[in-house]
Amino acid sequence: MILNADRRVADSLPRTWVDYAPESMRPFLRLARYDRPIGFWLLATPCWLGVLLAGAGEGLGWTDLQLALLFTAGAVAMRGAGCTWNDIIDRDLDARVARTADRPLAAGTVSVRAAVLFLLAQCLAGFMVLVSLPPLAAGIALGALVLVAAYPFMKRITWWPQAWLGLTFNWGALVGYAAAAGEIGAAAILLYAACVLWTLGYDTIYARQDMEDDATVGVRSAARLFGGRYENWLWGFYLGAAVLAGAAAVVKQATPWFVIPFALFAYHLFNQIRRIRGAGPETCLAAFRSNREAGLLLAAAFAVAALVI
Repeated sequence: MILNADRRVADSLPRTWVDYAPESMRPFLRLARYDRPIGFWLLATPCWLGVLLAGAGEGLGWTDLQLALLFTAGAVAMRGAGCTWNDIIDRDLDARVARTADRPLAAGTVSVRAAVLFLLAQCLAGFMVLVSLPPLAAGIALGALVLVAAYPFMKRITWWPQAWLGLTFNWGALVGYAAAAGEIGAAAILLYAACVLWTLGYDTIYARQDMEDDATVGVRSAARLFGGRYENWLWGFYLGAAVLAGAAAVVKQATPWFVIPFALFAYHLFNQIRRIRGAGPETCLAAFRSNREAGLLLAAAFAVAALVI
């Protein structure tokens, strides 16, 4: 049984370039979420932030640009792999939720065997990026595999799957910093913690789309846990994210010019809370997707800190 089938299915609308790809490729492109690129942005951004923060107060060079491009390729490969793994594990649950019922594995347009082979191909692409990183960064990157593998099960055993996603999705902040700086310092730890809180906020907003269906099928989420108190929690998450990100820049002795784009980043976060107040699933989805711009604003702030010396 598909729940709430009469409401708009956010995962299938609107049409994207994937709808115009060769028909045989479309299910696999959807399986890797190429029709929803926000995930690529949110996975790549922490990597970029780590590289930029490492250069704060010191300047950026061609090596940093090369690392940023490398992390972009890695984010595309590993986000697709993560989504494929998640859908393999969640295919029965997805079939019971209106928003996810048309995902390829849930709908039966891709077999489990084909999905596993596709997963291995994407992991191979990610491995090629991994071996191109400096040894310290590559070693740290390997630590994310346990987090990625365990993530699909978190919604079954804890009310805080958003926290696990934060730990997983932002591991690239540590990898990016280590790749650029050759070490892990206090600034990198502060940035990682900031990004985890940021993810706790935006993924709680995302989870508010599915609260009714999740309650019926028994899926846990922070959005269900918070209930009507979600705004207070979001304020806490986003305020913590802004404070810790700012502290990371201060530790790196960022120039005062850093404050201008950073203030825009903080405003963007807090404005999301206002936008979703009493809003429906479509507004929550739009607010969630706007975190691409939030991440780019923070990247701009760190870039200013690196370029203005």
